[in-house]
Amino acid sequence: MARKYEARKAPEGERQATSAMIASLAAEGYDTVAAPFGNALVDAARKDERIVGLTADLGKYTDLHIFQQAMPDRFYQMGMAEQVLMSAAAGLAREGFIPFATTYAVFASRRAYDFIAMAIAEENLPVKIVCALPGLTTGYGPSHQATEDLAIFRGLPNMTLIDPCDADDILGMIPQMIAHDGPIYSRLLRGKVPSVIKKHKPDYRFQLGKAQMIREGKDVLVISTGVMTMRALDAAVKLADDKVDVALLHCPTIKPLDLETIAAEAAKGGRLVVTAENHTLMGGLGEAVAAGLLSRGIAPRFRMIGLPDAFLEAGALPTLHEMYGISVGKVIEQIKGWL
Repeated sequence: MARKYEARKAPEGERQATSAMIASLAAEGYDTVAAPFGNALVDAARKDERIVGLTADLGKYTDLHIFQQAMPDRFYQMGMAEQVLMSAAAGLAREGFIPFATTYAVFASRRAYDFIAMAIAEENLPVKIVCALPGLTTGYGPSHQATEDLAIFRGLPNMTLIDPCDADDILGMIPQMIAHDGPIYSRLLRGKVPSVIKKHKPDYRFQLGKAQMIREGKDVLVISTGVMTMRALDAAVKLADDKVDVALLHCPTIKPLDLETIAAEAAKGGRLVVTAENHTLMGGLGEAVAAGLLSRGIAPRFRMIGLPDAFLEAGALPTLHEMYGISVGKVIEQIKGWL
């Protein structure tokens, strides 16, 4: 019987801390779900014997340790060698398994890219690569900040890309990743992950390859992905107090991008269109949306929120998010300035 995932209520007045040491992004005022990826994968594996889990000495930091504890005979510890991790996952996939390989996003995208390209993507194998510390979700600095991972993988044929916003996206994406017959790279939020979207849209369900309207508005259309959907929703609520009406289109799948829905919303006219992503502005959601709109002859007023084309500083996450323009306050400030 599948486990029911209970959200933990945020006590009145509680401020949840975000630590530079832990790859978990808490959000003030939202309920949280503990380790949604690890628990959902265990439930799925109980129903499907093909599912196995692999990690590169980072099980505890990708929530795969939950899978390890529940199914030790289907867990593989590959050590600090992402190239070996991806090669082993490819081999298991060739033998009919569905491997979930976890590590940090920087190590998958930078260190093991050629192995992923040649052993997994070219062969179109059903390896699911799930990576913690996406974008600016750690204060450790350039060695751990995967600010360009989506750009790296967007150009790789056969590779599907997911950037989930919250616990509900993560819980919803696991069965769809398993059903998808091909390789997937997904960013991951670990630990106590907030449940955000359903607070704004109770009937929301993750759909692979689909963008969904979470909030309607007549002044601004924000097209966002990952944790920036979380930030943009909070910004939209506060902007409403200043009579700025913000619509939000959530795009958890970066590739294939749902350009049909994006174009239909952007073509409505009269609205400032803003993309928001926890990723460098080079080669991510913003550029993909811009190219898609222009190729369809749609040219709205257009701006992008994201990280700069630079190696970022180390430090406390709230300070870094403010510094690089992806805090709620900075999102509000930028939208007001563009209006």
